Amino acid sequence: MEKKLAVITGADGGMGMEITRAVASAGYRVIMACLNVREAEGKRRMLVEETENADIEVRAIDLASLASVAAFADKLLEEGHRLTLLMNNAGTMETGRHHTVDGLERTVSVNYVGPYLLTRKLLPLMGEGSRVVNMVSCTYAIGTLDFPDFFEQGRKGGFWRIPIYSNTKLALTLFTIELARRVKERGIVVNAADPGIVSTDIITMHAWFDPLTDIFFRPFIRTPRQGAATAIGLLLEEAGKRTGTLNVSGHPKALSEKYLHHPQAKELWERTEQIVAKWM
Repeated sequence: MEKKLAVITGADGGMGMEITRAVASAGYRVIMACLNVREAEGKRRMLVEETENADIEVRAIDLASLASVAAFADKLLEEGHRLTLLMNNAGTMETGRHHTVDGLERTVSVNYVGPYLLTRKLLPLMGEGSRVVNMVSCTYAIGTLDFPDFFEQGRKGGFWRIPIYSNTKLALTLFTIELARRVKERGIVVNAADPGIVSTDIITMHAWFDPLTDIFFRPFIRTPRQGAATAIGLLLEEAGKRTGTLNVSGHPKALSEKYLHHPQAKELWERTEQIVAKWM
């Protein structure tokens, strides 16, 4: 009997490793979708030994390149195996404004447009019982969507990494809600997981106030295992049967009408579709 297939982006990171470990331990065939294949290979070997699951594979993907995302998805489509789990875990918080070959601000591409394209292209492989989980953040609540600046600059005005990161997490949350509505009749469930403040490299600001933020926030910072727990529950447990929800600490969080019927959700979807059209 063929194992169920799971794809996990950023699978070699702190939370990504915990998610991969849990999914592999549950008996899935896992594809670790990673930027740095060489580093990921070492971690793959460790996970194979730990989980006693030899069906763990590393494949290259660069979410800052839509061509790379499309090539990754096209290979899976060609192979034609049913996809049961898709975990959009990879993310970045850039220290400066950088543009991708597609003309997108890099944080926007890695955190939102890349996962959007990957998910949309892989939908033909999904069906009844498939689950998509998007890793978001509580910062979605301070996010804004200024078009067209959102895609090209991350935000209006100068570069500031926290607002831009927040904007991408708002976009990914709105994508979660809208996609869940669109695929519900096919039996595909789509949810968002907020890991809380997790001790990973992404929270390091590389600034003079880092020691102060560490003192103030350390009591609230979770380990990667703690941060990954909500996503793991959505992927593998009963909790994953609900759809279109934002989840925090293993429980769904009620979203206000502002997000369930966001005035820019339709425009966000349409503008994103235009950007990824050539790759679909």
